[in-house]
Amino acid sequence: MALHGWEWWLLAAVLLLLGELATNALVFLMPFGGAAVAAVLAALGAPWYGQLAAFVLVTLGLIAFTRPVARRRQSGPGLRTGAAALVGSQALVTTRVDEHRGQIRLEGQIWSARALDPEKIFEPGEAVHVAAIDGATAMVV
Repeated sequence: MALHGWEWWLLAAVLLLLGELATNALVFLMPFGGAAVAAVLAALGAPWYGQLAAFVLVTLGLIAFTRPVARRRQSGPGLRTGAAALVGSQALVTTRVDEHRGQIRLEGQIWSARALDPEKIFEPGEAVHVAAIDGATAMVV
């Protein structure tokens, strides 16, 4: 039993979609769209060169459209990643925090912490805000 053209394109689309789901890197999503369009064209009886042209054009079109959108989203002002993204978060004091030492629960993890104001002391159970991150220590207010 030989596979028809649309079945090959559908198989390619499914494999590309599985690759995208496995990597979650938006690498296989555009060729998946191209393969899906080519499968529809093949099912409608388009010749192989039309299917291939549609695959290439749709894939390139999706890349051309999504790349600028993704770059704008990733490089926009105010985009913070890593520890910088935690600044402004609320945390819970787990061990007394003063100007020298202490611990907080931040985003489900225990962090070393210090009070930004040298005269402030935070007791366990108090809510604090992260004002800055200094290495692996959260500066709280």
